[in-house]
Amino acid sequence: MATTVGGVLLAAGRGTRFVGGNKLLVEPEGEPIVRRAARTLLDALLGEAVAVLGHDAEAVESALAGLDIATLYNENYDDGQSSSVAVGVTAARERDWDAALFALGDMPAVDSDTIETLLGAYRAGAGSVVAPAYEGRRGNPVLFDSQHFDALEDVTGDRGGRDIVEAVGTLVAVDDPGVRTDIDRRCDLPDHS
Repeated sequence: MATTVGGVLLAAGRGTRFVGGNKLLVEPEGEPIVRRAARTLLDALLGEAVAVLGHDAEAVESALAGLDIATLYNENYDDGQSSSVAVGVTAARERDWDAALFALGDMPAVDSDTIETLLGAYRAGAGSVVAPAYEGRRGNPVLFDSQHFDALEDVTGDRGGRDIVEAVGTLVAVDDPGVRTDIDRRCDLPDHS
């Protein structure tokens, strides 16, 4: 049976550790970080994708202009990542997805092949929560089967679905350092742009 897996790009946070503007809008390689992260989702074999916006929503939405990704607004983004995950879960339910792959807007170096690897593992029955591992360490994005949507909606704070991943997640080894590379501070940018 075919399964529908959609992508949810979490791009609502303030990024307070990043000095000098909104990190999602910085263009270290000529393209906003959030746009590059969105393109990774769109280049993978996902049914569709949505971006959850919050802080600086208009500017982030503008950075995504022209991409085939729906934008949703999380009015509670100050409550942490879990509030954006809940918005993503609502979107997944409305779209009748069998699973949702949650990606982070500040992780532009993930390879779309990695997402396809996670999709393949999920569809082959590897587990109901599938996450990539690079050099033995868990990374992002993470795919959650719909059976976990209720639990994801109940999460609070800034941990997202981490507790669920730690409890029942299956790690899939990938040769993609991008799954462990996020942009939290200016020094995390390629060439420290």
